[in-house]
Amino acid sequence: MKKTQITLIAAIVLVSASLAFTFKPYEDEAAKEEVKELVLKAYVNGAFNELDVDAMRKGFHEDFAIYSPKGEAIGKYPIKAWVNGTAKRKANGYDASAEKNKWDHNFASVDVTGNAAQVKIELHNQGKHVYTDYLSLLKFDSGWRIVAKVYHEHK
Repeated sequence: MKKTQITLIAAIVLVSASLAFTFKPYEDEAAKEEVKELVLKAYVNGAFNELDVDAMRKGFHEDFAIYSPKGEAIGKYPIKAWVNGTAKRKANGYDASAEKNKWDHNFASVDVTGNAAQVKIELHNQGKHVYTDYLSLLKFDSGWRIVAKVYHEHK
């Protein structure tokens, strides 16, 4: 009898452990779609394909920055500088239909927990994988906003 109890307990522990590694908590699919829609509008099309600075201003938080390593320091490129540069590019004869200005994207992952989200997105230009970006988002009273970016440039 004792051997049967031990075997049963061991089986329960193994099944429980296996479920713990495969069970995904409830994910809010609607929130994921909201996040993807915002990233597509403000980031992929706003900052890359259409150079839509109004969409950028609406989708990025005013304290947003792109963070990158500079030796052992952290470089910070604020949204205001990025929006201004984007506006200048568009004003200088930007042709959205030119092949060099078409950016394709792939949502590698979208993770939402409550009012926080993380998006891993891959950007391709002229068939080449150029960037893998990690965007952090927060949901404010007014909705989702992109608050930070770190990235890897594929060379």
